[in-house]
Amino acid sequence: MPSPALTAARRLTVTRQDTLIAVAALAGGLLMLSVHGYARWSDVWDPGVGWRALPLVGMCAAMAFRRTAPLPALAWATPFNILDLAMGMSFAVVVIYGDALYAAAVYGRRRHVGEWLLGATTAVTLVVMAVVGVGWHTFAGAVIAGAVAGVSWAMPVMTAMAVREHREKAEAQRLRAEQMARLAELDRRTAVAAERARMARELHDVIANHLSAVALHSSAVLKMPHLDRADVQRSMEVIRDNSVRGLAEMRRMIGLLRDDGGEEPDPAAAPRLEELDDLVARTLRSDLDARLMVTGRARELPAAVELAAYRIVQESLTNALKHAGPGRAEVLLEHRPGSVAITVRSPLGPDGSRLPGSGSGLVGMRERAAVLDGTFAAGPEGAAWVVRAELPTAPPASDADDTDRVRETTA
Repeated sequence: MPSPALTAARRLTVTRQDTLIAVAALAGGLLMLSVHGYARWSDVWDPGVGWRALPLVGMCAAMAFRRTAPLPALAWATPFNILDLAMGMSFAVVVIYGDALYAAAVYGRRRHVGEWLLGATTAVTLVVMAVVGVGWHTFAGAVIAGAVAGVSWAMPVMTAMAVREHREKAEAQRLRAEQMARLAELDRRTAVAAERARMARELHDVIANHLSAVALHSSAVLKMPHLDRADVQRSMEVIRDNSVRGLAEMRRMIGLLRDDGGEEPDPAAAPRLEELDDLVARTLRSDLDARLMVTGRARELPAAVELAAYRIVQESLTNALKHAGPGRAEVLLEHRPGSVAITVRSPLGPDGSRLPGSGSGLVGMRERAAVLDGTFAAGPEGAAWVVRAELPTAPPASDADDTDRVRETTA
């Protein structure tokens, strides 16, 4: 941390611009003195140009510090201004002292220095009016003296206060613009992160699930060469179906990413809950099948809810194909008055202690539920692995026909 002496020394530096202004003021002041640009209080006594140059030089020396040390420069210039007034007011000194007042009010480090200087110059102006009025016994002289003092001292301070207020407002606007730019950048990064997470979920669900089904059935065909023609035909149909569906959904995602034609994505490629029957029917393994049960009154759901519900069922069945033991995976879809509930129960595999889908699959399902303010849970329950999710929906238009309707599909 710099010492106070070093800090004071840094403040007493001279800028090139202020030095040039001081030199120009000195030259102009000497020129004005040479043409008798000053007043005399008496025709008898005149100190002469040499003595009048003394306050001029002192005030020009203070001008060199008008930006770096405005208040000390004003304090230095004030005695010279008083000396000049005592000898007879000089035009050059009046202008230079007005600049010292202006610089102190504009560049002073204290925020309210302008208010203090305005109060002081106003008080001095009133004192000058009173002295002239009482000493010369003339009201007109008092008014003229007050006007000259006000223009010479108070007016520069008032101008400086207006300039400083404008600069502070401009600085506040600049800071506000920077804050808005930073907030906009944070919003952009948040949006990009959210979009990346959404794309990661979609890519995992679209590509990984279909490729997992292709890999499982192709591996079964390769590892069991003695399969009969019907089993091979069924496996190849599943492979072809998953390949075609994966390509269709990939085209839909590419269309959304491009978003340059202004056209809606292919509705046939957007998965819906009505297609769960087909999804469950395609969940086949030599020792595992699946069954779907739908209860409640089906109704039109928000697209985001329908897509999330479909993807959660799809990911759960894919995990069952990869990790579940022999038996049956059961999917229960419940249409409740204010939500859609999903329960997928599959038998635990030989490594039952391992969490099926404990990688990005579970993360993706949990994120889908969280985005919609829903709930999600997954874990072993006895000899089964159970996935539960509930996604809130808009309330139904009418409760008159809200009796449960049960639909069951078995692979």
